[in-house]
Amino acid sequence: MQSKESMEIETVQSQVQNESGSLPPKPNFEPLKAHEMSDGRVQFRKVSVPPHRYTPLKKAWMDIYTPIYDHMKIDIRMNLKGRRVELKTRTDTPDISNLQKCADFVHAFMLGFDVVDAVALLRLDELYVESFEIKDVKTLRGEHLSRAIGRLSGKGGKTKFAIENATKTRIVIADTKIHILGSFANIKIARDSLCSLILGSPAGKVYSKLRAVTARLAERF
Repeated sequence: MQSKESMEIETVQSQVQNESGSLPPKPNFEPLKAHEMSDGRVQFRKVSVPPHRYTPLKKAWMDIYTPIYDHMKIDIRMNLKGRRVELKTRTDTPDISNLQKCADFVHAFMLGFDVVDAVALLRLDELYVESFEIKDVKTLRGEHLSRAIGRLSGKGGKTKFAIENATKTRIVIADTKIHILGSFANIKIARDSLCSLILGSPAGKVYSKLRAVTARLAERF
């Protein structure tokens, strides 16, 4: 009984379609522009400038300004009174996500990364900045803390550079804070190596472990 009814309904629909002719053409809408997605509202981001990064920011201002304004199509200015960098979208901004990318780029520079390293955040989507403190790994005080920082950087920064080159990351050691810039998997490898050094592993042991991990990664890709 049910099958008969459904068959009748289908035949009626097909008759109606035939009587009216072909279906109306599909509407062809132009893609929305970035500023239209947010109902034409201008979006802002503000990045505060710490006192010790004020002079480096002055020196590297044009290197930061050029890719943000010319390539990402985002307005940028330095608020001298509030001591912060202000970013906002324009009508010709191609993608709304550019604003957050630029904010991450400026923030990475404030953390201590070089402009040439931080600018990769604008070009690649899978890069992140991860921060942690030495006390998050192990509570150290006085001489023990100083020795841990010394182990992280090594003589002339040798250990830090070795970890950076092996894991394709960039590391900033600012007093007891550590910032790592890289892809998710690479940050994890670099963080594990740094944590081993904080916990007291000698540099040689960390190097050999890094060699094994990077060789395994190279085989995978």
